[in-house]
Amino acid sequence: MTSTLEPGTQTGQANILRSAPFPAEFVPGAHNAVTTCLAIQPEEKVTLITDQACLTIAASLAAELDRIGCAWNSFVLESIAPRPLVGMPAEVLADMETSQVSIFAVEVQPNELRSRMEMTDVVNRRRMRHAHMVNITPQIMTQGMRADFLAVDRLSQAVLDRVRKATYVRATTPAGTDIHAQLSPDYRWFKTSGIISPEKWGNLPGGECFTSPLEVNGVFIVDGVVGDFLCARFGILRETPLTIHIEGNRITKVSSANKALEQDFWAYTHTDENSDRVGEFAIGTNIGVDHVIGNILQDEKFPGIHIAFGDPYGAHTGAPWKSSTHIDVVGLEFNIWLGNAQGEEEQIMSQGVFLIEA
Repeated sequence: MTSTLEPGTQTGQANILRSAPFPAEFVPGAHNAVTTCLAIQPEEKVTLITDQACLTIAASLAAELDRIGCAWNSFVLESIAPRPLVGMPAEVLADMETSQVSIFAVEVQPNELRSRMEMTDVVNRRRMRHAHMVNITPQIMTQGMRADFLAVDRLSQAVLDRVRKATYVRATTPAGTDIHAQLSPDYRWFKTSGIISPEKWGNLPGGECFTSPLEVNGVFIVDGVVGDFLCARFGILRETPLTIHIEGNRITKVSSANKALEQDFWAYTHTDENSDRVGEFAIGTNIGVDHVIGNILQDEKFPGIHIAFGDPYGAHTGAPWKSSTHIDVVGLEFNIWLGNAQGEEEQIMSQGVFLIEA
């Protein structure tokens, strides 16, 4: 959409969204985001960040903000900064300083992680409620965003109660995943179930419990998807899975019949000294999602396990190290067991189906 409004002006940016048409099918997902997940109140102020690719989705969110009657400012990134972003534009960060809530609905481009970290630094410092809708698509708006997030939250809490008592997680899949994750009592578990609070900003659609592991060993078969910009490049990997060998929490070897995937993933996970280190260990809990679609934003919430190499979200997990990268990998049809210090083991998932109820 081309606008003749003054680039970068907040009123102009809001008018762009108010004048953009969007499908009626987006309304339930947008309502879920604004009312159920973020619980935005009329007296609050919101910063809404989007781009040209996600403009119609942002427009549906803006319509919900107007329906509530809250104050909001919006920014269409291409109107205020060249892409890929080298940093989050100063006017966006400044606006966030006076908001209680922020929404980031953007199709990311390569090497933009730094800009998103600058944004979430403000979120973490100010304890804002933040919806991270990276690479949100019309398909996700009409699938994962329509989940019953209150039910997802109840299941996530049931998982959280169990994993916080566990000392390790063991998992296998029919494709050949066989991993053992040792957990640390010093690293915190969080749920991002779609119900967002000041304690932890969350991706939407939500549905996961995550921590930073003490140490992961074994083989992880990625027959779902890989994250960041590689997701759009390679899609669903069921036919050409990526095999990752992990020893002492570090990648030692990767292989795939798709050599471009193999090479690109290896390069990504060797960007800095901790890019090949398991930073996140997570269990997807969005029971409103029944298959992977080739989009990491939704697919990492698919019931099962995903891990991420790179930054451990230390501000939340307590892990003391950092990385400039973070890339998730998703497998399918997990069997999951939790073990504790008493030598007891409980199976909580069989072939991708939870064995526990909220």
